[in-house]
Amino acid sequence: MTDKTVLNATHRELGARMVDFGGWDMPISYGSQIEEHHAVRRDAGMFDVSHMTVVDLHGQRVRDFLRHLVANNVDKLKVQGKALYTCMLNEQGGVIDDLIVYFLGDEFFRLVVNAATRAKDLAWIEKQAKAFDVKVQERPDFAMIAVQGPNARSKVVGLLHEVDRARIEKLGRFAAAAAQGPHGVALFIARTGYTGEDGFEIIVPEDQAVNLWNELKAAGVAPCGLGARDTLRLEAGMNLYGQDMDENVTPWEAALAWTISLDEGRDFIGRKALEAQKAAGVPSTMVGLVLDEKGVLRHGQKVLTDRGDGEILSGSFAPTLNKAVAFARVPVGALDNVRVDIRGKEVPVRMVKFPFVRDGKPCEGI
Repeated sequence: MTDKTVLNATHRELGARMVDFGGWDMPISYGSQIEEHHAVRRDAGMFDVSHMTVVDLHGQRVRDFLRHLVANNVDKLKVQGKALYTCMLNEQGGVIDDLIVYFLGDEFFRLVVNAATRAKDLAWIEKQAKAFDVKVQERPDFAMIAVQGPNARSKVVGLLHEVDRARIEKLGRFAAAAAQGPHGVALFIARTGYTGEDGFEIIVPEDQAVNLWNELKAAGVAPCGLGARDTLRLEAGMNLYGQDMDENVTPWEAALAWTISLDEGRDFIGRKALEAQKAAGVPSTMVGLVLDEKGVLRHGQKVLTDRGDGEILSGSFAPTLNKAVAFARVPVGALDNVRVDIRGKEVPVRMVKFPFVRDGKPCEGI
């Protein structure tokens, strides 16, 4: 049986095409997936991300707990409301999940974790929290709406209470704050996202989510489905858990070295395995591929290189670029003469640094 967000009936009223996504009945599109993609790149679009899991952590030793739990260092979070992207690893250095941590007080942090990994994440977090006497509280009373695009912030700010508008307008990237939304509803607004565009991810009481969605729609924010969200995040060079990484892949192998803090004196879960792999030599890495001729790059296709075979992880037509792009895991050191096996034909591709798109425009060399 699939779960449903509080916005499920609203999606259906809008004519959304629904699919099973990680056990949730979610909209893949409301019409044209490409038009939804362009709406986010050129104006403002919104996504129901209420299937994501909000977890609040309370306790005197909550910072110590997070220094142990995740690979990035929460000591970077010194100002209340600041956020940090990180991976939560197993003892072998594999990625249990990627998540965002918010610093909300000396004894209060908030996590937002992926929907498909909810059960295993909660079990792992609760198991590790016991030694630190940290209370782990899942928040099913919240829904979440992501509003993304060059005009997203102005459209959201226009709906807020007057006293909050200037403060939220100035909110820095990867920071969050409380504000009053339409009709005085309490919102938690984070300047974060999964599209490569500016905007907010808004946590709202579940019983107020439909009203907020309708207010945003009336303000000109386009409803967008998971199809556009996937092409947007791929263009933006953002990993998808379960496809680009999982428990058998380390951050070194998933182009997430920047999320690892090997700071002195902090023994986080998986650190020893990461250090050992780095010392021995990381065998594979994640790279970007561009297909300049006609065709589509898909998950599972074989990648042939001068150092051995690799595999496409995420691949799709990129509407902003009007060509196909992909992430692939290939042997470290692979250089030129890269090909992809598409239905038995070796098709040449270019290996590039990602992201592919930044601020709505192709990156240099793409």
